[in-house]
Amino acid sequence: MDVPNVVGDWQEYRSEEWAGLRVRVHGLRRAVPPRGRHDDAKGMTYVRFHVTFENRGATFFSIDFHSHPEHYEVRVGREGHGAFVDEYAADRIRDFTLYPQRRVTATLYAAAPAARLKDLSIQVGPKIDEEPSFGYVWVGGLGVHEGSTGAGPRTSTARSGVASEVERFLQDSASED
Repeated sequence: MDVPNVVGDWQEYRSEEWAGLRVRVHGLRRAVPPRGRHDDAKGMTYVRFHVTFENRGATFFSIDFHSHPEHYEVRVGREGHGAFVDEYAADRIRDFTLYPQRRVTATLYAAAPAARLKDLSIQVGPKIDEEPSFGYVWVGGLGVHEGSTGAGPRTSTARSGVASEVERFLQDSASED
């Protein structure tokens, strides 16, 4: 198994045509959408997260990223149940020209029962230059600190679940190096 992405990690696109482009899922926390709660999310807890694209290459890229299922998906709980994705609260990136040394960020909202938000998987697969890209996955959960993926001491408060397992895996990998 490759080292997984944990919320807060950067992921480089491995394609030669997209050299220098990378993506990050970060800023996961409880939040209520600025436009209010959706009726379909009644009784659920909302989370907010950011998806940032950064161009470290020498050419520009066209980024298309919005709340359609082919662009991102949110799964919660140990069984991977689908979360409610609030399309109306989400920021969209549509046909954005991302020039070298620049970033663009979308803020997204999802809702699920609070108990399932300890284990969260977010898959991101935007269109880049009008071509679908590979969907990278980030794992995390409420109560897991983004900075806990480094080689130093862990600061996570999570005791069980996918995020905790990923942290243990990363810690074991770091100690082997």
